[in-house]
Amino acid sequence: MKSSPQDPIQRPRGRRNPLLRSDFSGSGKTGRREQVAAEGQEGAKSRVRPRPPLSKTRQHGAAPENAFTVAPESAQDVSTARSVPNNGGSGAAETQTKKLILQRGPRAELLPAAIDQLWQANPLQKLLPIDWGAITQALSTLSARSMANPLHTTTVATNLSLKLWRESAETWISAASGWWGLAPQSQEKGPRTESDRRFDAPEWEQHPFFRLLKQSYLAISDQLLEEAGRDTLDPAERLRLMFHVRQLVDATSPTLFLPTNPAALRRAFETGGGSVANGVRHLIADLREGRLSMTDTEAFAPGKNLALTEGKVIYRNRLIELIQYAPLTNQTYAVPLLFIPPWINKFYILDLQPKNSLVRFLLDQGFSVFMISWKNPDASMEDITFDDYMTDGPLAASNVVREITGAEHLNPIGYCIGGTLLAMTLAYLAASRDDRFGPATFMVSLQDFSEVGDTAVFMDEPQIEFMERRMLERGYLDSSDMANMFNLLRSNDLIWNTVINNYLMGNKPPAFDLLYWNNDGTRMAQRAHSFYLHNTYLENNLIEPGKLSLLGQPIDLRRIRQDVYAIGAEKDHIVPWRSAWRIAQLTSAKTRFVLAASGHIAGMINPPSKGKGGHWTNETDGAAFETPEAWLPGAQKHDGSWWADWAKWLEARSGRKTTAMTVGSAAHPPIGDAPGTYVLEK
Repeated sequence: MKSSPQDPIQRPRGRRNPLLRSDFSGSGKTGRREQVAAEGQEGAKSRVRPRPPLSKTRQHGAAPENAFTVAPESAQDVSTARSVPNNGGSGAAETQTKKLILQRGPRAELLPAAIDQLWQANPLQKLLPIDWGAITQALSTLSARSMANPLHTTTVATNLSLKLWRESAETWISAASGWWGLAPQSQEKGPRTESDRRFDAPEWEQHPFFRLLKQSYLAISDQLLEEAGRDTLDPAERLRLMFHVRQLVDATSPTLFLPTNPAALRRAFETGGGSVANGVRHLIADLREGRLSMTDTEAFAPGKNLALTEGKVIYRNRLIELIQYAPLTNQTYAVPLLFIPPWINKFYILDLQPKNSLVRFLLDQGFSVFMISWKNPDASMEDITFDDYMTDGPLAASNVVREITGAEHLNPIGYCIGGTLLAMTLAYLAASRDDRFGPATFMVSLQDFSEVGDTAVFMDEPQIEFMERRMLERGYLDSSDMANMFNLLRSNDLIWNTVINNYLMGNKPPAFDLLYWNNDGTRMAQRAHSFYLHNTYLENNLIEPGKLSLLGQPIDLRRIRQDVYAIGAEKDHIVPWRSAWRIAQLTSAKTRFVLAASGHIAGMINPPSKGKGGHWTNETDGAAFETPEAWLPGAQKHDGSWWADWAKWLEARSGRKTTAMTVGSAAHPPIGDAPGTYVLEK
């Protein structure tokens, strides 16, 4: 493989996780596109929608005067490097940084590329989606910044050394006092340790070696994160830098290694080494399967102990199965409900088990419930378009629901990106004066993609281009690619806790319905997914009237006038609640916005019977506020789930109760039991 000054090392094709690709050395758009052409990817031009310029909401704008370039791709082409503001840095520091980075030239890419190739050769990379090449690049960026400001670097190093010496002295003095029978000095836990479950074992406080190891790790990792978060980069670059430094910090925790994990060592002694042997067996089994086992995959299955609510599949096309659930009350509201779940996940998150099923809750309240179940695409569906997802999805389903129930209108519910599709569909129908959909509900859904939270790390232009290459090779985007992305956003909870439980402690993966669903992903059809990514994350076209079109109809969210109920989640790292709130400003609807406690999934799947969590409501129309910060002070806190508040809102907009109808009709007789066949496809 040849190399050039502009592209010192070309990465191998088809081996890297596309969603973990990061570039701290500038956008490098020209080099990557030339590389695609050189590889003969002529088909990409015909199948991938041409990209207009980035919208203003996604551009960083011109570089300020006090800017320096960080890690240009080559010393010969400095003009293509990303300009990064240097807030608070001296002119001498800026000049020094330029010199240091330019001196590195093409060699700056050698080490990250070599690290990346070594990791790809490691069998563990199948289990742990860590981008060590990008982490190395991030450390290189921190190193260049440190050398450019020696005064700051010296101060930081001195303070860190003093802190480590102080921790060491206090730890050993306390230990010595205990050995001599004296009262040990009180050692208060810091706020970081109080909430860090990795260090729950008593040895982390009681044993001097483990306590000093823990305190040293926390001090060094906190300092690294503080340096990565310094306001010297533009927000997008700082987010990527922080993300990869945090991945390094999490991946090097002493709890992840048997000799430095006291709980794992204690269990090894208690079991006579049995836990170590079990851990090795679990590791070998996962390597054979090529995935990290987060849950007991044999413990659950849709139709067996998940998705148990009684119903029938009453319609099927190439993209969806439509499920009608059997009523649980003698009378039901006249206006039916139609769920539009995300097509990147399976629908049964809304119907896990009877105790936490949102579907069953609504049936108990007397609603008629219909559910779209998306097909799991394969390579034969690569030409399916986003228009097809609308026509064969909510439009086709609504026709069937109205025919079966005789209702003129139905109330739609969009969950996550299902809500994004719902917003587009409502705007499309409004332009045609089609009022089949009544008041709409949006659950943790984005329409404005200006602020997308932590997922912005994976959704810049170079990474989307890389995803498109992978989709062109396969005809779809594999579900494991998306799963790795979301797992990395909560790596301690979803990856490293699993590593400790399965491999160090030797325990079987837990039987947890939510984790089973999380691992039961779906693929993405190539053309449809590419259209979605470009028009949302990359270009944010949905908020610009007429910029996006479906079936030739320009989409304008301002045409949406039916009442809206929107829910955001306080700790959502996928759809920040302030972004979910934006629907109140984007439409012409009267909007009731509700803020739920917890995160993207736990905040939504929170049945009232649990009595957990809470939510905030504001009786004033959300459109009356200019910002979510203005909405929040007038919101009232309530304990428990938001489901009851939503049911009350739906009741007022679902007509009168009538005798419950049978499932299906003469035109659409039942063709199978719920949960159907599409949800079972792997």
